[in-house]
Amino acid sequence: MWVLTVFKQDTYHFFEYETKEEAQEAQENTEFPSIITFTTLSLVA
Repeated sequence: MWVLTVFKQDTYHFFEYETKEEAQEAQENTEFPSIITFTTLSLVA
C-alpha cells in the first residue's frame, strides 16, 4: 500500500492508495507539502 502524507499547517493527513501512480497523481494535485511512502501495514483499525 502506498501512503500519501499531507502536511497542512499544524496537522497532517494520511491517504491510502493501491498503486504508486495513484499516490503520485494525488500528490501532484495537492498544494501542501507531502511525501509518499510504502508500507505493508494497514492504517485501518
